[in-house]
Amino acid sequence: MLDAHRLRVLVEVAHAGSIAAAAQRLSFTPPALSQQLTKLERETGCVLVERGRTGATLTEAGRVLLDYGERVLGELRDAETAVRAIAGEPPRRLSLGAFASAGKVLLPRTLAAFGHAHPHVRLSLSDIEPPGGYDLLTCAELDLLVTHRYPGVPLPRTGGLHRERVLVDPLMAVAPEGHPITDRSPSLVDLAGEEWICGAPGVHDRISLDTAAAAAGVRLNVVYETRDYEVALALIESGVGVALIPSSILGAARTGAWVSRPLHGARLAREIFAVHRRRPSEPVSAMVATLHETAARLTGSVPPAGSARSTGSAATGPGP
Repeated sequence: MLDAHRLRVLVEVAHAGSIAAAAQRLSFTPPALSQQLTKLERETGCVLVERGRTGATLTEAGRVLLDYGERVLGELRDAETAVRAIAGEPPRRLSLGAFASAGKVLLPRTLAAFGHAHPHVRLSLSDIEPPGGYDLLTCAELDLLVTHRYPGVPLPRTGGLHRERVLVDPLMAVAPEGHPITDRSPSLVDLAGEEWICGAPGVHDRISLDTAAAAAGVRLNVVYETRDYEVALALIESGVGVALIPSSILGAARTGAWVSRPLHGARLAREIFAVHRRRPSEPVSAMVATLHETAARLTGSVPPAGSARSTGSAATGPGP
């Protein structure tokens, strides 16, 4: 039988990207960690890690074992939490990962409300840009992930995790004050001659914009590349460019020299999801409920009934 401690070494090396970084995280010396990897390779009869000057890369066998190793570690940590709960020791920590703009719009009120209701739970927050974070949930290094999906971008496979939609965040056309969109909702065809502000190729908002433009039969000229919506708004306030910006970002921004309108002929929105393990601890369920409540305030809607609990695969939202 494989040694769980050595499986953890493989998982840490994969997540850290190098033996030296993994050794630091586990309080090992790099030679000692490398020795544990060698023993694991002997147990499996396969080379699992290719060691190089720039880091450590998993072989095909290593990637297969990583998938199992993450799940094994997650189950072991779940088992420890369950036993501690029976012994009367509730979870005292909740680790949360979220993308940057969620940290600006959705999380401040959520964390404040949760902290007030659950002062005994120690919170931690990490910046994790989509599609990252699923592996950290699987091995239970992370308790809850707040992530997004833009139109035209597929959702990662859940791998047995639970995913539920928290917010549908419409993408609004934003232009400098006095622009013709002030008087009407524009289509992408109307904006085809504009200088656009968007992320670089491959960034999710750029994929979404390019997909929508292709569907509309136009080519848009992205002149200013940034994934930071605050930078985009600052440029627009200065009279430079147009952009598609989530409604929640605009709602949280100070009033400026810009106007926003919904796109005509295209309903584009990013979806924000909460992802966690199938058997969440009570603090995780409470945090998800608080996320729903905050999202409802942002949109002026009512939180869905039962939003505090996982409801199985039917609640995982679109995507695999």
